[in-house]
Amino acid sequence: MKAPSVTTLKKYLAAMAKTKAKYITADKLSHTLGVYPEIISEILSYFDPMITMDYEYDLTALVPMIEEFIEKSQDQKPVLPKKKLVTQKILDQYASLGDFIYKKMTIGGLLDPNTELTDKDLKVLKKLIQEEQIKRKK
Repeated sequence: MKAPSVTTLKKYLAAMAKTKAKYITADKLSHTLGVYPEIISEILSYFDPMITMDYEYDLTALVPMIEEFIEKSQDQKPVLPKKKLVTQKILDQYASLGDFIYKKMTIGGLLDPNTELTDKDLKVLKKLIQEEQIKRKK
């Protein structure tokens, strides 16, 4: 059986937390969420298969299992490094391509041959070159 998505489970938990009833069935939860009770039962049958047969099943009994499932899936999900974006604010620091070279690659006006640019600097340089080419085409 396919595991349910974490986002739908979070929606279900939030809806269960909003309702003040101590006994929540799939039908009550469906009125809160606007989803058919059969769909709710099908998704939550991952935790207890008897839900699909018993329409009066108390869903609050599944809350600890759902929370545990969400925690495990969040732990397994690898954290992707954020992309280093070049924004207009960064580009506005440099008047032109020559200004970038002067600020990043020179020491006291002399070009430093040992200068190493970071990945972000290279992206900024690429953007400045593209802007320069667009200006020349016009």
